[in-house]
Amino acid sequence: MPDSTPPDFEQALAELEALVARLERGDLPLDEALKTFERGVELTRHCQGALKAAQQRVEILLKRNGQTEPEPFNVAESPEPTTPSG
Repeated sequence: MPDSTPPDFEQALAELEALVARLERGDLPLDEALKTFERGVELTRHCQGALKAAQQRVEILLKRNGQTEPEPFNVAESPEPTTPSG
């Protein structure tokens, strides 16, 4: 009997990465490729839901601490290059 418990975020992401690698190889029969793609879509939706829930929890925690607006998080934030005006 298969386990009906949804995977946690890290497990889902790891499985999704493995599915993408299988699809990128291009050696799957069409029917198996479609099933793999379908599973990938399910995992993507699961991950998006988990990320949205985490974002909502962070926003709630920030509001509880007196901050009204969460600050944007940019991983690769770099200053804009400045050009001399003239």
